[in-house]
Amino acid sequence: MKILICSDGMPAADNATRVGGLIARACGADTTLLGIAERPADEQPLRQALEAQSELLRADGVTPSILVGAGEPISEMVEQTSANIYDLVVIGSRTTSRSGLHWRTAKTYEVIKVIPAPVLVAIGDCTQLKRFLVCTGGKAFIDAAVQLTGKVAAAIGATVTLLHVMAEPPAIYADLVQLEEDLDRLLESGSELGQNLVRQQKQLEAMGVTAEVRVRHGMVVDQVFAEAREGNHDLIVTGSSQARGTLRHYIMGDLTRTVLNRSECPVLVARSGLLPAGNFWTRLKNIFQTGQI
Repeated sequence: MKILICSDGMPAADNATRVGGLIARACGADTTLLGIAERPADEQPLRQALEAQSELLRADGVTPSILVGAGEPISEMVEQTSANIYDLVVIGSRTTSRSGLHWRTAKTYEVIKVIPAPVLVAIGDCTQLKRFLVCTGGKAFIDAAVQLTGKVAAAIGATVTLLHVMAEPPAIYADLVQLEEDLDRLLESGSELGQNLVRQQKQLEAMGVTAEVRVRHGMVVDQVFAEAREGNHDLIVTGSSQARGTLRHYIMGDLTRTVLNRSECPVLVARSGLLPAGNFWTRLKNIFQTGQI
């Protein structure tokens, strides 16, 4: 496994270093600590800060390589992650304010949208990773996220909860609500949702990970954080999809953006592949049937 930890040399990056170190030690990962100096005068102080942060990693039994680049940070990160294949990129994140829709800095969102590797945003004072919460729509395109989560969970000894949230449907779908409230019936129903949740759970269990499935109804983000609180989860996993076309670009949906804004624990944004095929009317019908795009 290869991990890239990105640092601007500021105290907020220390948390990214700690979280990256927890995973790197458990996975025996080849780890690189990357800093980017925007001005020549920043290079020496940045190098000193990276050396100090590398000591945090060495204290966790991880010996990182140190890279110091120069230029615009996001462009340099794109270049580094395009020239080298990383299984995971870890970044820190500061807040801009506690009002409005966009609490994290714009750079956080931009990094997630443009680099090809999964991104772990180190939020809060994380000292352990033991309980992972995966936001799954019950669709196959989240499988890559499940696989990555399972790999990390197996190495670090964490449990995984697969959470599916369905918005409250109209009364005519009362039977569907009743079915989903009975988790055992749902998993045995043979429905697409039931089959995918069972398959994802079995994938995790085959990797040696203890996994459970949870189904909730209501506003998706509210239910995600209710589950995170009640289950004492210390990592939330959500997805992003690759945009159509030739440009390498990832779509970060409202759910992922809102989770990043409100979360008090690390958030892993895992790549979910291309958007499912189908015309507008097919996707619209799917939304009404499943509550998922």
